[in-house]
Amino acid sequence: MRVPVIVDHAPSPSPPPSPARRPTPPWEAGPRIAAVRCALPPHRYAQHELTGPIGDLCLSPGADRALLHRVHASAGVRTRHLALPIEQYAGLGDFGQSNNAWIEAGLALGEEALSGALREAGLAPADVDLLVFASITGVAAPSLDARLAGRMGLRPDVKRLPLFGLGCVAGAAGLARVHDHLRGHPDDTAVLLTVELCSLTLQRGDGSRANLVAGALFGDGAAALVARGGNTDGGGSSSSSSVTVAPSAGPRVVATRSHLYPGTEQLLGWEIGADGFRVVIDAGVPDIVRGHFGRQLRAFLAEHELTVDDIGTWICHPGGPRILSAVSETLGLSEDALDASRRSLAAVGNMSSVSVLHILEGIRARRTPESGTWGLLLAMGPGFCSELVLLRW
Repeated sequence: MRVPVIVDHAPSPSPPPSPARRPTPPWEAGPRIAAVRCALPPHRYAQHELTGPIGDLCLSPGADRALLHRVHASAGVRTRHLALPIEQYAGLGDFGQSNNAWIEAGLALGEEALSGALREAGLAPADVDLLVFASITGVAAPSLDARLAGRMGLRPDVKRLPLFGLGCVAGAAGLARVHDHLRGHPDDTAVLLTVELCSLTLQRGDGSRANLVAGALFGDGAAALVARGGNTDGGGSSSSSSVTVAPSAGPRVVATRSHLYPGTEQLLGWEIGADGFRVVIDAGVPDIVRGHFGRQLRAFLAEHELTVDDIGTWICHPGGPRILSAVSETLGLSEDALDASRRSLAAVGNMSSVSVLHILEGIRARRTPESGTWGLLLAMGPGFCSELVLLRW
């Protein structure tokens, strides 16, 4: 038998190497923020107008009100918006009534914020592929995002992600999760909707320092942010709208970072009981910021070959004057670096997850940062945790 001979042919010559292509920087390919819109309840009060009524709600007749007046005077708040007229809070008999008020007012404000943001972005409700919803001031099943979907005409196949428990950090964390989705789905449009009606969690008959601080600091509102994947800038999208985002519409999200601080679970959050949400605010939060937050933030920036001095726009959650001072001190910021946060705190109070979006809306309305400059959106919340979102205009 003749054995067949197997001939190894010489490989074809390799084509000459093509010129090296410059890798696309992450800020040129990442999702872009197309619009931000806040909605505030119509019931607006000066801080001094609320001190007496809140004292009546929280303190027993004849109780010393010295602490109440001190915290209201030092909160850094000039005006706030409430979900209900202040005189109606005494009539909320239990948690169920407060939560029903959260659902009713939350739906109205959420619809106003979401429709406004979509209109600003030049999009229709049917263009939304992902809706992330965050709130820590009420509960509902179906959640508010599900109720709004049919009410506003979102597609039946819209992806939804309702978030609870993140508190003040949810505005930043929600944007980070939007970024994660759009990096994997660059043709999509995603919306972050936050609704926080903090006044409805105020505990009547509770004269604790934490409750009085909450009654002096927190306000109500909603906000919606529209972001679009990297492929939508130049060639349309897979949705029903042919509108694309103009290059100057808003910053791109470059990177995000989450961080939990072990052993700090007791510093911030809720104690949930028959009366609803009883606030936990520990005086040690600024010490955590001074001791640990700066190191985490600098390490995050260093991964992107940046330093604190490279950040031109700071969007910092206004947890309160002491938190803003702690952030400024630990990072060595200039006196005016956190002015946008202080303006938001003075105008509307601390609106929990809504606040960073309110600050971002204000920055876009006052003066769009120069193209090519860096921004950092940051917040802290229950966990104790922090969230960082690196932006580039």
